[in-house]
Amino acid sequence: MLTFAPVIKNDKYEAVIGLEVHAQLLTKSKLFCGDSAAYGGDPNTHISPITLAHPGTLPKMNKEAIEFAIKLGLALNCEIEQHNYFARKNYFYPDLPKGYQVSQHTTPICKSGFVKIKTGDEERNIRLNRIHIEEDAGKSLHDVDENFTSVDLNRAGVPLLEIVSEPDLHTSDEAFIYLTELRKLVRWLDICDGNMEEGSMRCDANISVRLKGDKKLGTRVEVKNLNSIRNVKRAIELEANRLVELVESGQKIIQETRSFDADNNTTFSLRSKEEADDYRYFPEPDLTPFHITDEFLKEIKEALPALPEALEKKYKEVFNLSEYDAQVICTDKESIGFFEAVIKDTSNYKAVANWMMGPIRSYLNTNNIELIDLKLSPKKIAALIQLVDDGKVNFSVASSKIFDALISDSSKEPLQIATELNLIQESNTDSLTVWVDEVIAKMPDKVKEYKTGKKGLIGLFAGEVKKLSKGKADMQLVNKLLAEKLN
Repeated sequence: MLTFAPVIKNDKYEAVIGLEVHAQLLTKSKLFCGDSAAYGGDPNTHISPITLAHPGTLPKMNKEAIEFAIKLGLALNCEIEQHNYFARKNYFYPDLPKGYQVSQHTTPICKSGFVKIKTGDEERNIRLNRIHIEEDAGKSLHDVDENFTSVDLNRAGVPLLEIVSEPDLHTSDEAFIYLTELRKLVRWLDICDGNMEEGSMRCDANISVRLKGDKKLGTRVEVKNLNSIRNVKRAIELEANRLVELVESGQKIIQETRSFDADNNTTFSLRSKEEADDYRYFPEPDLTPFHITDEFLKEIKEALPALPEALEKKYKEVFNLSEYDAQVICTDKESIGFFEAVIKDTSNYKAVANWMMGPIRSYLNTNNIELIDLKLSPKKIAALIQLVDDGKVNFSVASSKIFDALISDSSKEPLQIATELNLIQESNTDSLTVWVDEVIAKMPDKVKEYKTGKKGLIGLFAGEVKKLSKGKADMQLVNKLLAEKLN
């Protein structure tokens, strides 16, 4: 659970934060050639003359990357730019073979839009400036050889979407929630796996500070390549407070690019910050401009799945789930998919939510596995819920005994296991009355106390009936019979 604390210790100031998120697309091939875009592999095995920028090689556009960009843009309420072209962004890195990066400059494929975040009871739209397509660079490795820097170009040319927010964020908590929502969405759309530790989703944070009430933006610094959502939160807090200390001591803030050291919890300077002019953008001469037709746009729009926000609303309004239940179920695609699969065979939506957040989650946590690894099918969970709804077993027995037995042998049905283990509840009123009468007869003193006003003792009587029946008594009926006889 997040605590929404101020990001800056000195309450005279506020932070102004914009985030640039690079999402690596789940295409099979790279952005401008057929080389594999898969993560991993031995160094420099997913390459070809095009990746290596040999003279005379020409790029060819990856259509799926354009589709993925449009999908995300539509999901984030963006305006889709139908007339597009690529540009050369000129700068030198040792892991960028061409000496320039192919990106989009004046015609980003998606403009405006927003990411909705909720902090406490407040909902807010964090505006987007743009989403554009570009290719990734390779990776420099400094720990392979003690005398040299090595370069792995497997990642060079892999398609990225850069999602640039407006400076609408003011706390590290808001940044945390924004990134969580964005990662949930790209995973839901199957366009990026959102794995920040592997680098398939990376974040740069632009941070400035100003006096509260001031509308003018301060000089910003950029903290690059943050590889976890928690590190983004930590880096923002650290850097915002460093900037305030500089201002308070009368020092000038220098616009620069910095890096975050998670081990030491510090940031350090990398270089002075480049401006757009430094990159000398010009249209990429080897790629023709491309036009997104109305028909192509319509096809993608019609194929979009229902988004988590819409499903959350449906679960609350149509299925009458609590806001908490709906939010937990809509945390990720696997959870939503499992819930949707179970409710095909039961309309007890609340019970499904209870099972997912109770016994199932407990089992997954204990065994350190994901929902996708659960051996039980959604149909078996629905049958287990039906067993409880029919009054054949209670929830306690179902979750503690039948569930475990099903995990051990998923070929069996819940009713079969309940019968084999002699767990079917006794709901025959005559049998229950015998047990109730026996318990009441054994405890005359407690009966007197109950009749003088100690109504809480009904739980004691019920517990004794449960023991006597060896857990098989239908406790709802037992409580009803007890209330009738004691009153």
